[in-house]
Amino acid sequence: MEKKKLIVLIGPTAVGKTALSIELAKEFGCEIISGDSMQVYRGMDIGTAKITEQEMEGIPHHLIDIKDPSEPFSAAEFQQIVRNKIDEIHSRGKMPMIVGGTGLYIQAVLYDYQFTETPGDEIFRKKLEQRAQIEGNIGLYEDLKGIDSHSAKNIHPNNVRRVIRALEIYQCTGKTMSEYQESQDSEMLYDTALVGLTMDREMLYQRINHRVELMVQEGLVEEVKRLHEKNLRDVQSIQAIGYKEIYEYLDGNSSFDEALENLKQNSRRYAKRQLTWFRNKMDVQWFDVTNQKDSQKNFRKISDFIAGKIALKSNR
Repeated sequence: MEKKKLIVLIGPTAVGKTALSIELAKEFGCEIISGDSMQVYRGMDIGTAKITEQEMEGIPHHLIDIKDPSEPFSAAEFQQIVRNKIDEIHSRGKMPMIVGGTGLYIQAVLYDYQFTETPGDEIFRKKLEQRAQIEGNIGLYEDLKGIDSHSAKNIHPNNVRRVIRALEIYQCTGKTMSEYQESQDSEMLYDTALVGLTMDREMLYQRINHRVELMVQEGLVEEVKRLHEKNLRDVQSIQAIGYKEIYEYLDGNSSFDEALENLKQNSRRYAKRQLTWFRNKMDVQWFDVTNQKDSQKNFRKISDFIAGKIALKSNR
């Protein structure tokens, strides 16, 4: 059976995926599927750098604003929804393109990733949840570092749900989450052009810092205050970078300047983790976009790669 064609555009935060994705969508007649685990949440626009309607330029976008911030969202749910979306977009004669930076979520779509077969131990899980409530997150995270340092590098200490899941997999199988994931089928389910954007690290970090400052100017603190006033706590959405740091400020645990610096630092660290994940887990064709003056030349290289990889004709 012939595999369906798919374009995937990945890269670290602030590297320039959004603008490029619109140009590629025009070139290849795409509808875009967000590959960001936090852009699914309504009312979390500034902190997740969600594309605006104006920036979309009429290109249909999917998996944006489909959840309330109080609701959980998992890689397994993402996998199911996105695979259905890919079929749906093809049925309209359009080309699906996933754009984002949440590595595990995108990997789960591209490969035969079997979440239903992942082992679980509810009693063990509840014990860890109770321990986290009593002792805090760091003890569990230190346990994970001792067992599976590779997974620990890719999971934030505050993401208690994923820390517990990694410990639970080890408890049930004797394998680390990294080993368990590597044992999954490595064959891609789609005829995929997998494009990665990268740039000089210092320049990327400058762009991240600038983006954070722009977010504050655009009303990030007011956006987070609205969630804070609803007393949203201990939910997945508030663990997102940009939200947890401002919560610390609103709770009186840090000054505004400290919160801002933590937000910049956490964003830079996240970008580093994203690059590590994509380089280790997927067969990506990387394009260096450091030279912004050569944006048209970069675009043509990427466009030619996609056209050659999955035998597509451009609309130009």
